[in-house]
Amino acid sequence: MAKASEVKSGNVLRFNGELVSVEEYIHRTPGNLRAFYQARMRNVKTGKIVEYRFRTDEEVTICRVETNDYQYLYEDGDYLVVMDNNTFEQYNIPKLLFGNSIKFLKEGMNVTIAFESDEPIVAQLPNSVELEITYSEPAVKGDTSTSAQKYATVETGAEIRVPLFINQGDKVKVDTKTGEYMERVK
Repeated sequence: MAKASEVKSGNVLRFNGELVSVEEYIHRTPGNLRAFYQARMRNVKTGKIVEYRFRTDEEVTICRVETNDYQYLYEDGDYLVVMDNNTFEQYNIPKLLFGNSIKFLKEGMNVTIAFESDEPIVAQLPNSVELEITYSEPAVKGDTSTSAQKYATVETGAEIRVPLFINQGDKVKVDTKTGEYMERVK
């Protein structure tokens, strides 16, 4: 147990039986009232935002979170099997932790996973990935008066919007958070 004054932004707390990540933590001292800490926290599992005022002497539980890089091996039902690059141990990670960015995941890719005790709580892909275009419609000549875009399918099966000059077989860099085309890779 720790005091509320020891909490920092980025910490993971056990709050009302749930794991929450502290996004914003501000010390307030309003006029002639007692000081308190205003916390804005995000539930790790549901993503719901919680706001709470901690007294300065209130006891909180700061969780020990270990973050490490793992290599994605294969899909197994509702889980993805990843391997620790150092110990070669394999772990089953629920697909839900990856969110929408899972559609850009391909075998052999490195992912970052955070564990609290032995439970995975956060999983994320790199900020950008390089993928090959497996299918795209041919561009219509003379259709470039604006920054026109077309749909293309990448090797993982996801569909993204790309500029007209991108063709089948090209490699492109894609932002995993938004799913947007960033640039063509040489």
